[in-house]
Amino acid sequence: MHQSHGVGYAEYGRKLSKILNVEKRRENSYKKSLNVVKDIERQVHR
Repeated sequence: MHQSHGVGYAEYGRKLSKILNVEKRRENSYKKSLNVVKDIERQVHR
């Protein structure tokens, strides 16, 4: 957790602002990965 988001589990559990920031970053990363998969699928199915 600390390495990927810069926040330890204890701090993540205590502060709502930290939770929201980490979850927003996770969601953005997930959306980017979906776009990569879509791009690859489009290239394969040409």
